[in-house]
Amino acid sequence: MAKQLLPDAFWAEIAPLFPPAAPRPKGGRPRVENREALTGNLFVLYTAIPWERLPVEVAGCSGMTCWRRLRAWQDAGLWDEIHRHMLERLSLAGEIDWSRAIVDASSGPGQKGGDAIGPNPTDRGKRGTKRHIVVDRRGLPLAVVLTGANRHDSMALTTVVDAIQPVRQRRGRPRKRPQKLHADKGYDFDRCRKDLRKRGITPRIARRGIDSSEHLGKHRWVVERTFAWINKFRRLTIRYERHADLYRAFLVLAAAIICFRAIDRFC
Repeated sequence: MAKQLLPDAFWAEIAPLFPPAAPRPKGGRPRVENREALTGNLFVLYTAIPWERLPVEVAGCSGMTCWRRLRAWQDAGLWDEIHRHMLERLSLAGEIDWSRAIVDASSGPGQKGGDAIGPNPTDRGKRGTKRHIVVDRRGLPLAVVLTGANRHDSMALTTVVDAIQPVRQRRGRPRKRPQKLHADKGYDFDRCRKDLRKRGITPRIARRGIDSSEHLGKHRWVVERTFAWINKFRRLTIRYERHADLYRAFLVLAAAIICFRAIDRFC
């Protein structure tokens, strides 16, 4: 089971990125290996099982140990570094298509409240969180941002675009800006187009009352497929984490896994 959750190829890619263990001059119990703790995190990500019910035989340690390691790695910025590494591998192989990007958002319920939670206007005002994502032309997740479910999609447009990390290319400087950005009618505001042009991005935003939904779907299906990939990680369909940074840790890890699968296929 551990090999299925954490393939050797994936571990070989990310193992050098883990921060060194803190010294323990007073000794104590042996430290749980990073691979074991990550295996437990992946089991929770795929199954949505509560931490306290994580079987010890899956990772060789308790669920709370895995939870503490998840938080420590999040504080160290590990998940963003893993995601950036995967994007960089794809970029150096010429597998990121910067000619077009697509942005969209999806809301989901938030069971326990916490930060980045708000009343969902599409779910009778129930508490929820919204995932904003920007993908390249093929649907590779370039950046993710969390807000409350009541936050309008357009208000997070520049935030999610600016969240794209610069990645190295075969030639030239690291890149983080697509040539064009497609978005649906929820982003049809002059300020959105203005902000994109300031960043050197050509806006391709559907206009209310002018552009048909059929034409919009020509490009929008790509990001919808990426959301479908993300929702296969059951821990992400409903937000159980009270702290937004831990839910985002799972979300960025899922994005990194999606990118790794593209590496395994194309590189």
